Amino acid sequence: MTAAARPNPLIAQRRVLVASLVGTSIEFYDFYIYATAAALVFGPLFFPAEDKAAQLLLSYASFGLAFVARPVGAAIFGHFGDRVGRKSTLVASLLLMGGSTVLIAFLPTYAQIGWGAPFILCLLRFGQGLGLGGEWGGASLLAVENAPPGWAGRFGMFPPLGAPIGFVAANGFFLILGLTLSDDQFRAWGWRLPFLASAVLVLVGLWVRLKLTETPPFAAAAKQGRLPRVPIAQLLRHDLRATLAGTFGVIACFALFYIATAFALGYGTTTLGHSRQAFLVVELLAIPFLALGVILSCTLADRHGLSAMLRLGFGGAVIVGLAMGPMLGAASLVIVWLWLSLALFVMGFAYGPLGAWLPSLFGAGVRYTGVSLAFNLGGIIGGALAPIVAQALAERGGLALVGAYLVVAALLSIGGLALVKSPVGK
Repeated sequence: MTAAARPNPLIAQRRVLVASLVGTSIEFYDFYIYATAAALVFGPLFFPAEDKAAQLLLSYASFGLAFVARPVGAAIFGHFGDRVGRKSTLVASLLLMGGSTVLIAFLPTYAQIGWGAPFILCLLRFGQGLGLGGEWGGASLLAVENAPPGWAGRFGMFPPLGAPIGFVAANGFFLILGLTLSDDQFRAWGWRLPFLASAVLVLVGLWVRLKLTETPPFAAAAKQGRLPRVPIAQLLRHDLRATLAGTFGVIACFALFYIATAFALGYGTTTLGHSRQAFLVVELLAIPFLALGVILSCTLADRHGLSAMLRLGFGGAVIVGLAMGPMLGAASLVIVWLWLSLALFVMGFAYGPLGAWLPSLFGAGVRYTGVSLAFNLGGIIGGALAPIVAQALAERGGLALVGAYLVVAALLSIGGLALVKSPVGK
């Protein structure tokens, strides 16, 4: 067969790639509707406090709770993903993640049931985190373990592309609600609708995933009896260096995303005084640059190497951090948009290649556990702490200190790459 007549692997494996994309799109939709609600309404609805800044910090703390649950979910779902298989584990993680999100739509507020409201909210947030702990890693393996030689970067880009898709769906939903509902209607019941809509997305995800077969590397390892009885024990015994490299390697992308989205939205609509609708539009106009960065970096990675693209992303994060103070703090929303677009484009390089880079660090028998643990442990440092630390730093010293936090996150990720002795992804 000639090169011109040879089928495109992306088309041949369409069902697998769609399944990996749908799952992470739902993951980011669920996660970001919570982040948006935490920035806009959860403070006064669920956390009583006289100080609005204190309410916002408590709301961000509940947001960060899922990051604590994610490594636990990574260990649980990673174990079954490496013992039972990728397909069934991904179905279970999607059910737990989506079910927790939908239940938030029916949650009473603090004014209705008192302290039970924030307790149940945090419990459901923890359930979200458990499910999410097994989602991204499994979706990445689903894509990369089905990739033909030389296509790992392009196959691996599909799970990361779930971030901009989920972001647009979540932000677009909140924008429509803001344009059609009054502030009182939004606070009373409108914020619940995006959580309720997650039920439809979960059903679509299940329909796609139940049609899949097991990935070739896992099937081969199972046939040859190379599946460890306790994957996490083998991982920590033989792959600790790779786990640490992966953990530090994901910090920058988490910090970039949640500072450029959750923190920026809360800061822009409170301290800077921009309207919620205007700022949501600005963020929606910036998010295509994340998708562009993911596609460009993953395509180039198959030619120049995954680690080379990640280095570009981490170096760019340093520049984004230094530019944060004068640009995000500007009175002009055009300048704010320029900074958000730059930050999300850079994030595409710091995030997209992770879809193939993390799986390349581990053998098939511990790969689900290793990828999931590294991704979610790094998420605690770069994601859970980001809105909380950023809010506290902004109150103490302004946006320049928040930018410094981004620079530190980028340097930690550069250190993660340095832990891998040989070039990865070529």
